[in-house]
Amino acid sequence: MNEEFNPITIPSLSLNDGNSIPVLGLGVYKTTEEKEMHTAVDAAYRCGYRLFDTASVYGNEEILGNAIRDLGIPRQDIFLTSKVWNNAQRLGDVPGAFHRTMNRLGTDYIDLYLIHWPVPGCIRQTWTELIHLKEAGLTRSIGVSNFTPAQLESLERETGVVPVLNQIECHPLWRQKETVDYCQSHGIQVQAYAPLARGAYMDREILRTIGARYGKTPAQVGLRWLIQRGISAIPKSVHPSRIAENAAIFDFSLTGPEMTAIDAMDECLRTAHVPEDLIDTEWAVLTD
Repeated sequence: MNEEFNPITIPSLSLNDGNSIPVLGLGVYKTTEEKEMHTAVDAAYRCGYRLFDTASVYGNEEILGNAIRDLGIPRQDIFLTSKVWNNAQRLGDVPGAFHRTMNRLGTDYIDLYLIHWPVPGCIRQTWTELIHLKEAGLTRSIGVSNFTPAQLESLERETGVVPVLNQIECHPLWRQKETVDYCQSHGIQVQAYAPLARGAYMDREILRTIGARYGKTPAQVGLRWLIQRGISAIPKSVHPSRIAENAAIFDFSLTGPEMTAIDAMDECLRTAHVPEDLIDTEWAVLTD
């Protein structure tokens, strides 16, 4: 690698269990080629990233773990997130799925383990299994992904354990105001996946205009907007220059009017796909 990076100190957010999580991390969705993963992890770590987000369904936990070891990155220096997939929930094999994830990553603990999607009929049991994994010290924190306020409320009511984090698609074209407001009022951190909306807002004039004032790109403005809303983000990239660009968002702040202007861009645009096995469920209806 010839690229030179100026490491950035990425701040952390407190979780409701006493742990903390970096406010910005690297998502590795669809990164399944070993050389690409090695390049991305190397660039991210040297830029200052310490959070790496994967999932069993991505099929890349093993090559992420390999990259971390090959690069000599100390395990205690990084924060690893992974997620349990829908079939393991339906089969009642959450502990087995978790241990397979640990083995593929080559670690003896996970920093944050999430329910990837709320599978009807499985939510309470899956959450109970995550609680047991945390009690056993195998994962330091537990949370959810793609949960609605109603589902979050049900979890707390039925188990008494509140997730530390809800990972949802969130970006200027889909504010997710109701879910974000619920989480933030109940001590649940919000983390945005697909924070760049798969590139859907890069040509929006309002973001170009705001970015020009600070010498920033629309992507950097969109990420900064999330951070100032108290939302963490896990943008995905395998390109070292883009990984560095995504991290260069802590040297400027958006004004109140600029934040409001970006808020007004909301189109409820979903850019990530709902899994086929959930399309006809109550979850899909609740989130339309």
